Amino acid sequence: MTSPRKLLAAHKIRPKKQLGQNFIVDPAFTEMIVKRAGILPEDIILEIGAGLGALTIPLARRAKKVFAVEKDRQIIPILNMEVLVSGLTNISIIEKDILSVDIKALVEDMGGKIVVMGNLPYNISSQILVQLIRSREGISRAVLMFQKELAQRITAETGCKDYGRLTVMLRYCSDIKKLVDAKASLFFPKPKVDSSILELKFKKEIDHKAADEPFLFKVIKAGFGNRRKTLKNALAASELNIDPNTATVVLEKSGIDPIRRAETLTVEEFVKLSNNLLPIAAL
Repeated sequence: MTSPRKLLAAHKIRPKKQLGQNFIVDPAFTEMIVKRAGILPEDIILEIGAGLGALTIPLARRAKKVFAVEKDRQIIPILNMEVLVSGLTNISIIEKDILSVDIKALVEDMGGKIVVMGNLPYNISSQILVQLIRSREGISRAVLMFQKELAQRITAETGCKDYGRLTVMLRYCSDIKKLVDAKASLFFPKPKVDSSILELKFKKEIDHKAADEPFLFKVIKAGFGNRRKTLKNALAASELNIDPNTATVVLEKSGIDPIRRAETLTVEEFVKLSNNLLPIAAL
């Protein structure tokens, strides 16, 4: 693995802060990620933000195929060169923003489920997670690196201040496990905070299935949209267009005290609330 600092300097390129570019500098760390991710010879990988190929190449040595998505046109020639030097022929580089990639179409072309991996830029991490949730039928699991603050939110327990919209959405459809922490010193340029790598295994069967999943996600968003408010007032102030009295009735029907707040609700309670609100919202 060539030093990211030297590679970029040789091409007179500076890391782009707006793209959240922090390149892994330790090849032993990338090998450890691939090992802990349990990559198998039959796996097809979608890598988010391939960068200079630090993770792309170790992944391709183990997996059947790697689709490496990279948005930065400046570094793609370097990535191409690194892939060429590696001698690997099972890497396809996709020059796109990951949010514009049709994951469902990619999965259909492959004819099987994929594994998603990558170091997610903080500013679009939430958007990417929502995209993966919506495309999860074709994804067996995702192994993703997040800034520690976001990782703590994703893994938060019910009732904690970090427990939020993403926590509930992900717990609804996946099992979440922390694999390892990553010190800031493992990257160039060195970020201000450490990171954590999480594994999200998407469930084949949902424990408490919502009658209308998109509506469930709207209810979750409404609950956390005004998280300091009671649920009754948060729902009434949301885009669901429900008055406080109706909100109270539905919450009580769902076995939820109207004065509770969103961060105290379990996934099962959000599903019950969503299912009971759905007939009213349809009116």
